[in-house]
This record gives sequence, structure tokens and C-alpha cells, in this order.
Amino acid sequence: MNNPPHFKGFSPIGLTEENLPVIINFEEYEAIRLSDFELHGHVEAAQIMGISRPTYTRIYESARRKVAEAFVLGKTIVFEGGKVYFDSEWYSCNNCGCWFNHPEKEQEIKNCTLCGSTDIEQYKETSQQITTENIYICPTCGYEKMHLTGSPCQKEICPTCNCLMILKGTPLDHKMKNKNCN
Repeated sequence: MNNPPHFKGFSPIGLTEENLPVIINFEEYEAIRLSDFELHGHVEAAQIMGISRPTYTRIYESARRKVAEAFVLGKTIVFEGGKVYFDSEWYSCNNCGCWFNHPEKEQEIKNCTLCGSTDIEQYKETSQQITTENIYICPTCGYEKMHLTGSPCQKEICPTCNCLMILKGTPLDHKMKNKNCN
């Protein structure tokens, strides 16, 4: 996400009673910004966000419903959280293993934010970067498969044992079993 909101939300004028706020995640904010402010179509906006078009459409629909709820019921809108990465420099500490970002590009980073060590390195992005978020694993036999962007996530079947696969790194992934397994 390159353009996070520069404010925390909106509040209705003239209401004395506070309702529970409507929480809009940063990715929902970004979807509204791309389609309703910058006038990108869903395919183009999904490409900008680096997600599939169906995923973009779900995020966009959720955001619009939340905005409608806030308008109709006079609720406050609060922006927070979600699955988003800000465009800033990242560093790793060779002493404690901590990863941290540095959004203040004007200031030089000299120490690890966790342990204070000066043995830090700036992260350099490579074109072949793979994270565990992109890898499926079979909880029965351990077979791993790369997830392809744009393909359905919920129906990956292990070609070895016919078991329903899960994202690598899912809590307790080595203990999980399911009904599809032989």
C-alpha cells in the first residue's frame, strides 16, 4: 500500500450517542481509493494491489457495505489494520534476528529497534522472493506446492495422498487432518 490514509477516520456530525464504530481495514480503504477516487477498474486495481480480481472484488464490496452502514446508521468510521504492507525500507538485525521497517526515510537508521545492535542490514528485494504465505503444504504427507496467484485457495488437493492442503505456517499444520485424506 503506497497511500495510507493520513487520518484515523470520520465521525458523524450532530449525534450525541456514540455507536460502535465501523472498522475499515487499510486494504478496504485502498480498494475504495483505487476504484472510486482514481477510477480504476477492478482488474487494474487488483493488479496494482497485487491480488486476484475476485479477491479485490470481495475487499471492495466489503468496504462499500461498511461505508453504507456508517452513513445510514450514523456510525463513526475508523481505519486500522488488515493485511497490508507499507512502502518503506526494511532491515534485519544480524544479532537478534528482528525484522523492522523504517518509514522515516529522511532519518538514517543505525540500530536495531529491538536489541539496539548496530549489526543490521537493509533488505534488498529480489525478483524470486518466496514467502510461506505462497506455499501450500499437505498436513498428512508434507508435500509442498507453490500457490499461483489467481487460483482458488480453498481447494488445493495434494497429488500424493489426495488430502486437502493448507497454507504453510498455519498454526498446528503438522497435526491437522481432514476428511479428504486417504
